[in-house]
Amino acid sequence: MIEFKNITKVFKDNKRDVKALNDVSLKVEEGSIYGVIGYSGAGKSTLVRMANLLEKPTTGQVLFEGKDLTKLSSGKLNEVRRQMGMIFQSFNLLKTGTVYENIALPLKLTGVPSKEIKQRVHKYIEIVGLQDKLKAYPAQLSGGQKQRVAIARALAHEPKVLLCDEATSALDPDTTESILKLLSKINKELGITILLITHEMNVVQKICHEVAVMEMGEVIEQGSVIDVFSKPQTQTAQRFIQSLFNDAIPGDLLKKLKGTGKIASLSFIGESAGDPALAMVTKKFDVFPSILGGNITDLKERPFGRLIVHLDGSDEEAQKAIDFLKDSGVIVENYEKGNLTDAN
Repeated sequence: MIEFKNITKVFKDNKRDVKALNDVSLKVEEGSIYGVIGYSGAGKSTLVRMANLLEKPTTGQVLFEGKDLTKLSSGKLNEVRRQMGMIFQSFNLLKTGTVYENIALPLKLTGVPSKEIKQRVHKYIEIVGLQDKLKAYPAQLSGGQKQRVAIARALAHEPKVLLCDEATSALDPDTTESILKLLSKINKELGITILLITHEMNVVQKICHEVAVMEMGEVIEQGSVIDVFSKPQTQTAQRFIQSLFNDAIPGDLLKKLKGTGKIASLSFIGESAGDPALAMVTKKFDVFPSILGGNITDLKERPFGRLIVHLDGSDEEAQKAIDFLKDSGVIVENYEKGNLTDAN
């Protein structure tokens, strides 16, 4: 539905060229929730603003349903923009307008008939669960309620795509959870494609189908959320995943265990998360597994677990145990000072 082809964006800063995006290419499929994650300055906000050409690329193409937006007239571009709702971190609500007015006014400005405006406001305020707040002002709402109003306002234009620019960054964890559930519901029930950017891995973990990891204006890794979580290819992706599991092992302990078998990261996905593969290791091989750290979470309603284990025994027996775990559907990697590499 949305495709970025070899996008480069250069800004001028005191007569100096600053490259915000460098040859970025990715594709957002219709009906999916696509996450773009990166630390501050990675270029993700610039990228999401490219989707509807609020920022124009220096070079490259932005395609929406096969149309190159960079070649459209201003009138045609505005028509496309109406098919893309946008949600921001700061909500951007009119302080002097009620909830009803905040949703209705943009529709009025685009020429939607009054009767239809009323129908749409009531329809989408019900979807976000704020039917009793239509006469309230933004100052009377919590942060989560303000974001729900912003979502209803975006939905009222009946877009095909929602662009979410750090939509949960200003919210507390519980409110973030409720907003993510709402976005997932919108995607499933209304069939709206969602492109979101974030610096929070838990946002990607909970609702995204695909993810791109950005660093210094480039996409350094992309793929399904399960693939990126289970086998990250870059240190940046590893750091984001580490922030969820918090299973870093102290250096002193690693030194103490060095030369006494193997330390491995075990990743369990789906059905394998409930299999007793690790327990079987002690019965089949002359090794003694010790769990050093780990956690289990959900990836789009599929269990995903990661354990850091010490397989105490000879290298030969430890390797046999690793081979057995791999054959049992467990993803096994060497663990050394927090970095993951392929286990032989």
